[in-house]
Amino acid sequence: MNILFIHQNFPGQFKHLAPALAADPSNTVVAMTTQKASVTEWQGVKIVPYSPNRGTTPNVHPWVGDFETKTIRGEACFRAALQMRDDGFNPDVIVAHPGWGESLFLKDVWPNAKLGIYCEFFYHAQGVDVGFDPEFPPTDKGDVCRLRLKNLNNLLHFEVAEAGISPTHWQASTFPEPFRSQITVVHDGIDTEAVVPKSNVSLTLNTASGGLTLTKSDEIITFVNRNLEPYRGYHIFMRALPELLKRRPNARVLIVGGNDVSYGARPKDGQTWKEIFAAEVRPQISDADWSRLHFLGNVPYQHFIPLLQLSTVHVYLTYPFVLSWSLLEAMSAGCAIVASDTQPLREAILHDDTGRLVDFFDPAALTNEVCALLDDPAARARLGANARNFAVTHYDLKTVCLPKQLEWVAKLAG
Repeated sequence: MNILFIHQNFPGQFKHLAPALAADPSNTVVAMTTQKASVTEWQGVKIVPYSPNRGTTPNVHPWVGDFETKTIRGEACFRAALQMRDDGFNPDVIVAHPGWGESLFLKDVWPNAKLGIYCEFFYHAQGVDVGFDPEFPPTDKGDVCRLRLKNLNNLLHFEVAEAGISPTHWQASTFPEPFRSQITVVHDGIDTEAVVPKSNVSLTLNTASGGLTLTKSDEIITFVNRNLEPYRGYHIFMRALPELLKRRPNARVLIVGGNDVSYGARPKDGQTWKEIFAAEVRPQISDADWSRLHFLGNVPYQHFIPLLQLSTVHVYLTYPFVLSWSLLEAMSAGCAIVASDTQPLREAILHDDTGRLVDFFDPAALTNEVCALLDDPAARARLGANARNFAVTHYDLKTVCLPKQLEWVAKLAG
C-alpha cells in the first residue's frame, strides 16, 4: 500500500505505527508535517515538510479564529498534497491527526483514498473539562458558542473520514453519533518491556547544595505533567503539600513539568501557573520543608523512566480530558498511584486494585491517601504489581496495541 500520515508534530501518536507499516517492504509510507525536518527519512518513513504561507487575520471574530487557523493549515497541506499528486504519489490510505485542521481537504486531492482519523477529543460546553473546575469559571457566556464552532473541524472530518481510532473508551465516548460507531478504541501503546520496575535505580539531582543522589530507600513522591497547570491538577497538588511535607519529614517531592500551558487558559499578567500556586502555598511551608520540594522542569525521557522507577507514591490528577501517557508509563513502572476520581482515570485505575482514587478537589483526601500508602509497603507493592499487570494486559505496545493498530489500518484499506 501507499500510506500517508498527517501530523503537525509527526510522529506524535504515530511513532510506533508508522515505522511498523514502513517495515513492510511492500508499503510506501510518507508523512506530511509542518515541523522543519532535518532529515528526509525517519525509520523508513519519507518526510515531506510544508508550511502555511500566511497567518491568522488580526482582530478576527474570536468565535471563528480557531477555525480560520485550521483552514489556513488545511490549505497549506492541500497545496502540498496537490504537488505530491502531480509528482505521482497517490495514497491508498491516509491516517491523520485532524486536531490542527491539516487533513480537512485531502479527500479533495485524493478522493479514492481511505481516510482514518485519530479521535482525541470532542469539545463539550458542559459535562467534561469546560466548567469542571469552579475555581476557573468561563469568563464569557459566549464560550458555549465558541466551543460549538471549535467542533467544526471535527464535524467536517466526519463527512469525509471512513473510520476513527481513539486511545481510550472515555475519549471515544465524547464523540457524537453517528461517527462514534465508526471509532475503534486502541491505545497508542506503552513499551512495557522498556518501562519496568527497577529495585536498584538511582537518580542524582542538581541542587543548590550540590548533587543529591536518591535511591529506592528514600521516600519519594512524584508528580508529572507536560506543563504545570490546573487542567492536570497542579493547584490541588500544591495545596496538599504544606500538610504532606509536615507529616512526612523525610519525604522528597519531585515535580516534573514545564512553565507553559498545554490546555486551558493562560494566567493573567504574564505569570505562570507554577509561580501562582507555588507563591500561594510558600508561606505555609517552612524553609526546611521547602528544600525537600524539587521542581525539575521538563525531564529527558532517559531520566524520566528512572524517576518513575524511583517513586514511592506517584500522584496523577486531571480534569475530564485526554489521559496522559505518563499515567500508563507509571503503571508499567509498577508505581503505587494516587489519582483523581475523574472519568479518564476510571478506565485504568480501579480503586484499591491498580491504584487509589480521590476526589479531585480535596487536597486533604489526597494527603491522607498518599500518607496511608507511604506507611503501608505491602499495599504499595500490591497496587504497583497490579498496575503493571494491567498495563501489560491492556496497553502493551508489541502484544496488544500495535497489532490492533495494524489491523485497523488493514481494515481501513479494505
